[in-house]
Amino acid sequence: MKKEIVINFTQREIRIAILEDNELVEFLIEREESRRTVGGIYSGRINAVIPGIQAAFVDIGQERAAFLHVSDVATGALDPDLVDDVDFEVPSGRKRRDFPPIQNLLKKGQEIVVQIKKEAISTKGPRVSSQISLPGRYAVLMPNLDHIGISKKIDNRKERNRLRSIIRKHRPKGSAVIVRTAGSGVEEKQIKDDLKHLEKRWKEIERKIERATPPALIHEDVDITVFALRDLFTEDVNQITIDNKSEYERLSSYLKSFAPHLASRVKLYTDKVPLFDYYEIEAEIEKTLESKIWVRKGGYIVIEHTEALVSIDVNTGRFTGKRNQEETILETNLIAAREIARQLRLRDIGGIIVIDFIDMEREENRRKVYNEFRNAMRKDRSRARVSQISDLGLIEVSRKRVRPSLLHYYSDECPYCVGSGKILSIESMAMKIEQWIRRIGVPGKIRGMQFRVNPILGIYMREERDEFIGELAERYRMVVEIIDDPRLHREEFEIRSLDGKRDLKGEFV
Repeated sequence: MKKEIVINFTQREIRIAILEDNELVEFLIEREESRRTVGGIYSGRINAVIPGIQAAFVDIGQERAAFLHVSDVATGALDPDLVDDVDFEVPSGRKRRDFPPIQNLLKKGQEIVVQIKKEAISTKGPRVSSQISLPGRYAVLMPNLDHIGISKKIDNRKERNRLRSIIRKHRPKGSAVIVRTAGSGVEEKQIKDDLKHLEKRWKEIERKIERATPPALIHEDVDITVFALRDLFTEDVNQITIDNKSEYERLSSYLKSFAPHLASRVKLYTDKVPLFDYYEIEAEIEKTLESKIWVRKGGYIVIEHTEALVSIDVNTGRFTGKRNQEETILETNLIAAREIARQLRLRDIGGIIVIDFIDMEREENRRKVYNEFRNAMRKDRSRARVSQISDLGLIEVSRKRVRPSLLHYYSDECPYCVGSGKILSIESMAMKIEQWIRRIGVPGKIRGMQFRVNPILGIYMREERDEFIGELAERYRMVVEIIDDPRLHREEFEIRSLDGKRDLKGEFV
């Protein structure tokens, strides 16, 4: 499989696209006003301890207080978020997920050092952990813990044993070490140098912590471009293409220090055609904002976001197949399973996701679809849990997200529907106006009024309701005028006296 990373720089944003066989599978964006904060280490102070949710809120100097769950409080136990991805060598006597009550660990006003593990999203503050972890190119250092971990993606037993041996020899005293997937096959000296670099960084952070007065930023993680090299540029990436000369030189220099054998794979793009246009990425990004996605052979999937979860519906669409109905449905579901896994990565959809595949009669076909989806999800860097497919063709997915989704960056809430996806129909708006005519007309005190409405509503009122409005005006012996006002949206209208000076809507509420 051909794998590429394409990095585009503009004055106000940096965009990173990951392509697999020329298909966009992952997309990251960082803008000036919303820089990446995950990995940042802060000296904070506990604002409140809430036993009911076993969590605390920490002032770290940001607009919203950070959320600290009991499972993220450093107690010498393992971080649950690492358990699913890493095989740990755990000292005897220690238990996983054995947490004392948070009120026994933290008190209001207490100073605490925390690290952001999940960006602030919507009205929620960032999620933090007091279990500090410092990622390097090949390893992750976790101060004040006593474990050795190997990424589960390194599945060769001989290689795992080799890496454990190296870590036992060079692990900094009083720290846990996790070997990352990129560490597979790497020489001992490179891992040793990586650990020395991380140990040095932690000592610098400790010195800053001693001098800090909370709330204060102690340490920022690397910027998004270095993050791409450190976390995304693995051995299976064929090429990185960058369209900014100074960044190209900076990243090439970084690679020569940490992974010199990969430095030649970084290329500078100098063509006049915009980089994302050349790779046909721009059009793909626009498609990610659509809820309906067409897939091969005429089927389609629909992605709908709600407050509680994300629902994904699979439909056959134009695909009828050449064989029987069951096989047509199976083929559609298999194609959709692969595309859904890609869309979850690409859009970075997190939380609870419910996928409604087309109903299949045979258990073996449901199993095939489940296996196809599970295999496709293995490419996802984010931790995800996938339930078995139900008799009704439903699969539930819980996917971890550490940053706002693509939809968050590229869209605002609709001022008309305020996120509901629905607005009042033209007919309903016309009925509201007619109700107002009655309300104002019954007392018999007003001789005329003008309705200022959105032009779309105005056209409908004149073409479809003119006769009825005339009847109402005659009944109440009033003059009723409909005036177009493009400043007003579809669900908004004003009611004024004929001279336009009095607000009748306010008077008759």
